[in-house]
Amino acid sequence: MKHLNKLLVAVLMAAGLSSHAQDSNNPWAITIGANAVDSRSSAARDGINWFEAHFSQPFAIKDNWNILPSVSYIKVDRHIGGGFSFGLAGSVNKIDKYVNFNPAAKNADGRGMSVINPGDLMFYGIDGTVKYSFMDLIGTKWFDPSLQAGGGYTFLGKDSFGHVNLGVGLTFWFTENVGLALSSGYRMALPNDERNDAAGMPEKPSLVQHTAGIVFKFGGKDTDGDGIYDKDDACPEVAGLKQFNGCPDTDGDGIVDGSDACPDVAGLAAFNGCPDTDGDGIADKDDACPDVAGPASTKGCPDTDGDGLADKDDKCPTVAGPRDNQGCPVPVVLDADKDGVPDLEDACPIVAGTKENKGCPEVTEEVVKELRVQARSIFFVTGKSSLDYAKPQTATSLDAIKEILKDYPTAKFEVNGHTDNVGKPAMNKKLSQARAKSVVDALVSRGINAANLTAQGFGDTKPVATNKTAAGRAENRRVEVIYVGGVDKMKVNK
Repeated sequence: MKHLNKLLVAVLMAAGLSSHAQDSNNPWAITIGANAVDSRSSAARDGINWFEAHFSQPFAIKDNWNILPSVSYIKVDRHIGGGFSFGLAGSVNKIDKYVNFNPAAKNADGRGMSVINPGDLMFYGIDGTVKYSFMDLIGTKWFDPSLQAGGGYTFLGKDSFGHVNLGVGLTFWFTENVGLALSSGYRMALPNDERNDAAGMPEKPSLVQHTAGIVFKFGGKDTDGDGIYDKDDACPEVAGLKQFNGCPDTDGDGIVDGSDACPDVAGLAAFNGCPDTDGDGIADKDDACPDVAGPASTKGCPDTDGDGLADKDDKCPTVAGPRDNQGCPVPVVLDADKDGVPDLEDACPIVAGTKENKGCPEVTEEVVKELRVQARSIFFVTGKSSLDYAKPQTATSLDAIKEILKDYPTAKFEVNGHTDNVGKPAMNKKLSQARAKSVVDALVSRGINAANLTAQGFGDTKPVATNKTAAGRAENRRVEVIYVGGVDKMKVNK
């Protein structure tokens, strides 16, 4: 194990300078495993075929291979582009089986090869290799054959020498990041000196080395955690789908959010991801009538009479007429409320009024008085702004006021709230404002236009009776509906 520690330190120091990779997604890889050294390739001699001398019996594992029963091989890889990667590897072994050419030896085979024990020589190797992977070329995800070439330095006992390395490899990927890596390489000594020493073995032998190990790929970055590496992710900071290069499609309409004009609502590609509910060829977002089909000339709204004015804006939707006559044919003059004021000039076209008041009804003094009377019968829960519907007069009066106000669609009214002087002025003002607002809300809920109503609280600043008696204070606790303006100044009948 002390030799293994030396090896790990050396390789880790070298890995800080350079390493070897598997692919561009995970540019780093580390392989940890074992190695076997076969010295048969160093036993070539004159009169023997070179290839036969070097590579005969390559799988005579028991007879020729030197294997250290521990982790004895480590390699760090770095991707350099395409199918190419560069790696730095270190290995350690013990040579106790050395194949020697000695036909006179008792254990020599038919080729004159014999195996000796040179004295348990320690073997250390450092290799730098360039590898080319054929995996992408053959289109597989798990079967990864390769070729590699490089060089390094061998330490064998007291001797050391350089070598070149040519080899083949095969990796089986169990997952995208974990696999089984196998390789075999011919380590040709430099210089190629195969003269035997006194022990009967060359000082600088060429060797064959086999390796097997588990390889781990790493280094890929996936910021948004969607399983697509940042370098391939068009939206690296937002989780998305693989078919959209990592970009999201929130509404699932097949159009990525970045190109989808309506990313939260499923739509059609023809409308940049927006829907066309009525099928009129105009996207809902641009369609003034998205639920009813209509032409583009009227922004998607129907034009029944074809006069270029949408039905919703056409006073005569089934009869063609000019735009300046609101879609009605000339000389037809419309007067829906029969007040003698044409609809085109009538500020209140569906409520009869007077010409002097632009077709709107006049708010008379009698109307103002009636509003005052009805307002007196609106009651509130004691000390609160809530309307007291337990008293039937409250609902009756609100309905009566509603019936009056609906006849004056353009008139403006103000609901004023008042209190007695019991309590703090600030609290009285807040309560009177809240009560006035409650009356406004009740009238709006009954159909009165909220734009025609305002609420104001005066607290105890405008009493109509003395606050020294219970009866006077009761009169001071009130709301009033005040006419504040309209189309024309109020006309008062004399």
